[in-house]
Order: sequence, then C-alpha cells, then structure tokens
Amino acid sequence: MHPDSSETAVTRTYLEWMTEMPWGIQSDDNKDLNLAQEILDEDHDGLVKIKDRLMEFLAVRKLRPDLKGTILCFVGPPGTGKTSLGKSVARALGRKFARVSLGGVHDESEIRGHRRTYVGAMPGRIVQALHQMKTMNPVIVLDEVDKIGRDMRGDPSAALLEVLDPEQNHTFRDNYMNVPIDLSQVLFLTTANELEPIQPAFRDRMEIIHLSSYTLEEKISISEKHLIPRQLEKNGVTKEHVGFTKSGLKALIQGYTREAGLRQLEREVGSVCRKIARRVAEGKQKGKFSLTDANIQELLGPVKLLQDERLKAPRIGVITGLAWTSTGGDVLFVEALKMPGKGALLLTGQLGDVMKESAQAALSYIRSRSEAFKIDPEAFQKQDIHLHFPEGAIPKDGPSAGLAIATVLLSVLKGIPVKNTIAMTGEIDLRGEALAIGGLKEKALAALRVGIKDIIIPHANLKDLEEISPEVRGKLRFHPVKHVEEVFEMALTKWTCPDRRGIGHVTDVKGATKAKTAKKPAKRSPAKTK
Repeated sequence: MHPDSSETAVTRTYLEWMTEMPWGIQSDDNKDLNLAQEILDEDHDGLVKIKDRLMEFLAVRKLRPDLKGTILCFVGPPGTGKTSLGKSVARALGRKFARVSLGGVHDESEIRGHRRTYVGAMPGRIVQALHQMKTMNPVIVLDEVDKIGRDMRGDPSAALLEVLDPEQNHTFRDNYMNVPIDLSQVLFLTTANELEPIQPAFRDRMEIIHLSSYTLEEKISISEKHLIPRQLEKNGVTKEHVGFTKSGLKALIQGYTREAGLRQLEREVGSVCRKIARRVAEGKQKGKFSLTDANIQELLGPVKLLQDERLKAPRIGVITGLAWTSTGGDVLFVEALKMPGKGALLLTGQLGDVMKESAQAALSYIRSRSEAFKIDPEAFQKQDIHLHFPEGAIPKDGPSAGLAIATVLLSVLKGIPVKNTIAMTGEIDLRGEALAIGGLKEKALAALRVGIKDIIIPHANLKDLEEISPEVRGKLRFHPVKHVEEVFEMALTKWTCPDRRGIGHVTDVKGATKAKTAKKPAKRSPAKTK
C-alpha cells in the first residue's frame, strides 16, 4: 500500500500489536514457599488470614502447575494496603506486576478494545497490560472495581465477566486483536471499598477477602517498619536528625488521625519530617529531635481530635451507637428530646428509609410496653419526640441502630440518663428482639479508638468475635443480648426491667451468656381469718 494511505498506518499498527504480544511467553513461578512467606511478612504486618490464603494458593500452584487463574477480591477501607498487597503477591510469586485502574471507567471498549473501523482504535486495558509486561502470566490488579460506571456506551463490569471467569477467559477475544487470547494463566486481583455496588454476577466470579481496620498497636508497628523509613528518605533527613518514640506515635495516632487505614498517619509523619528538614537546612537544629507526647504540639499544633463532650458523663437522651462505613467503623451519637405537641415523631440527620423504619419500630415497641414501663399513655398523644443524628451533612442508613434508638427513646421518656461508658449496635424488630448486624470488627475498633470498653451486641453476632484479634478482644468487653429490655438494664443508670414475660439473658462482663428462667412466685397459704 502507499505509505501515505491511512490504511497503511492502521494495518502497520495492528501488525505491530500482533507481533509484539508475548505469545506463549510465561515467567517461572517461585516455588519456594519459605521465601514467599518471608516476602509477605516483610511487606505487611498482620493480615494473617490473608497471608494464609495466599500461601495456600502458592502451595496448590506448586503441586498443580496447570491450575487455572484464580480471582481474589480484597475488600476494605482506603489505606489498608489492598493494592500494595497485590505487589507483594507478585514478588512472592516471582511474576511481573501490572495495575489497571477501573475507577470511573464507563466505556465497555476500555476492557474489550475498539474495533479497527474506529479512528484511533486501541486494544483494551487487559491486552495493553500483557503487552507492557511481555509475559502471559503476570499479576494484574484491577483497582476500584466498585466504582465502575455505566452509560449508553455499555457496562464495563459486564465485559469483565468473560475476563474473570476461569471457564471462559482461555479464549478471551479482544475487539481490536480479533483473535483468541489465553488469560487463564493470569492471576487477577481486584480491590474495592465495599461490595454493594458490585454487580452480583460479577461478584460471583471472585473470592472475597476482607481487610479490616488496623489497631493502635498495628499502626505503631507499621509506622516503625515502613512509614517512618519511607518518609525519612523522601524528605532528606535521617535517624540522626529525628526519632519517633512509642509515646509520640501513640499521641500522633490518637490525637491527629482517626481512620481505618494509614494514609493520614503517613501524611502527619511526613509533616514532622519536613519541619525537622527545614530546621536542619536552616542550621537551627544541632542534635537529634525525639518526638514524644510532650512535645508533639510544638510541631503539629493543637490536638485535632479531642474526646467528645457527650462521652464524659451520663446524659438523658444521648446514647453512643456504632456504625459501619466504607472507610471503616465510626461512633454514631443518637439524641432525643421530648416537647409539647401532638404525638409526632420528628427525624433529622439525613436518614435513609431503613433508619426511619428502625426509629418507628423502636417507638412502637415502647408504646406497646408503656404500661409495664409506667409511662402515661397520654404522653404519646400530647408530646412530640425529636430524634436527631448529629453531623447532619453525612447521609446515614443501615440496619444497626434499632437498639440505640429504643434505648434513647426510653431514656428521654423516663428521664433516666444513659451510661457514657457503653456503646451498642444491633437492630430491633416489633417484638423487641435483637437482630444480627454486620461489620462488628470495624465497629469494635471504632469504640476502642474513642476509649469505650463495653459494647452491647446481638447474641447472633457471637460467632463474629472470632474475626477480632485476641489483643483487641482483651481490651473490650462484649455483652451479647437477645432482647432490647436487656439493653435497658445495662445502658440506663437507674433501671430495673419490669415483668419480661420469661425473656431474660443475663450476661457477665466476659461475654458468656447465661440463660435466666423466670421464677414462679412461691405459693402462699391462704390467710387465716379470725
């Protein structure tokens, strides 16, 4: 063809892609499991279950080299090391590493490629990653799969079904290449902050592995081994210029960061290093500066995160709940107030439908038990109740606030303060029974961050305590309950539940539940008449 023809450039580009693809080229896997374990331990602290799962994969790969590709999905809050874990897996396997960011992608051709009839047609991102790595069995991390968009140009998550299905991806066909491409030897890892936005069919192709929030001790350990050395090198200072004591790191984590991951912590460590670097460059510092809890405000200013006033003393109509968010667990305060009115229930705080229904169910249960609780039935007709969730700019929804709402409503109706040392999570039904919730580990860590040691949980969530590390369990006391009236006894300062109609489960502080049977009153002999 004539060299100036447009067809020449299109055909030449296509032939270059076809000839430069690494057809049949694969890197040799590392089969030394001890070396792989050392690499995983060197790169990441903790994450025991995840490392065990990866070591199982390597062991099966050693025994069965022709094993088809496995798709693992790391789900957890931002900054918990999902993408860096993919790099560690590639190192442990001895494979090349590629990262494909899917956040905001809404064009199907980004995955499958454009047809060659379009101007500027290119292969999809999967083929581009293989072309760049020069091997057919790299580790490819598909980042942020929960943030894939969709519009009239197609649904990229539907296009990924063929890529991630082990039964189909050995004959993956890219629109640009138009030949079968074997993806069965590729190890695909995906990352996401939450599972709900992911399509069910897409989620079914993946094995879900949850990464939870880091504890205070884990953050200190990771800071000493990874964050501080990296920031020292990045900012041109050494250990001879600045040192971080454990007390200083603890004050930094508790007073300046409140997060599930480590990103803000690394920023604050970098801020300390930059301020020391300026002092050294200006010649104002001669010796070594050691960061402690006493001098941390000298560099970072006043403490940003103080203890909330609502946690300092028992109050009427204020209770501490626990919430799960995509960025980790958090403390959720619930406030209630009664005032003259016509029996209306006012809800504020940008609540979703689920929480509105929880509030209505909690109020209905208390009204149904008003006689036992010695509440004047006319109070529900002549008073309005205002239920407020502070930080109204943040949308709130989820089935885990029913127990807290019922307790705060009873507190304001009876005028009894709620203990400030207890936090709770759990849903309620119309019979007052406590229903199971999710995200218990993140919620427990959130309570621990603000200094709360006693947590009320539904009895059905006892099985989830195994997911919490023994170090965290040793610092907290979990109180499982089966009925909301058990919560009233634990959370209200002066309250003894009336007749509970045989419902009763008393829990000791160690978390062991003892069934309590309703005792029948002893029969008395009839009074003798004179």
